[in-house]
Amino acid sequence: MPAAVADPGDASGAPGPATPAVPELPPVTGGVPAAGPVSMPVSTTDDPGAPAVAACSQFANALDSASTYYGDFADSIEGLERPDYGDPTISTTNTSGRTALREAAATAMNAAGTPGLSPDIANPMRSWSFGATKLLLKMGLRTGGQSLNDTATQLNNDATNAQMACAAAGTHA
Repeated sequence: MPAAVADPGDASGAPGPATPAVPELPPVTGGVPAAGPVSMPVSTTDDPGAPAVAACSQFANALDSASTYYGDFADSIEGLERPDYGDPTISTTNTSGRTALREAAATAMNAAGTPGLSPDIANPMRSWSFGATKLLLKMGLRTGGQSLNDTATQLNNDATNAQMACAAAGTHA
């Protein structure tokens, strides 16, 4: 099938080569700067609650782990002023309790170091971490029941303080 071609005429009126029509562009006005790129807001963690949520969640996990394994140890020595660390049950729960406290203390200290975290939240987390370390050392040294109870009581107070600070920030631990 032949192609249809229209030849526009030249100044003499004779047909010439085909040229496409060029649309007219708007005139360029001087002194008006061209629109540049538009900046779009980028989602960041500038939300003051974000560090608290992350840290308090991490701290809650540390508390859960530590309380489970230390609780097993505490149950095995309940009512004993001088626990028999040679007893296989006490020995096993002592080892698992110390391991859990060591890991939880590290996790709590990590949580306390969350960038942007308020000192109101970070300080009781650090205190709890130090207390957990103190408790695991006493367990490793095989100290008596009352000494362990006193340290555990302080640890519980630090946990409560951290949880209250997290609650005040609108999250939980």
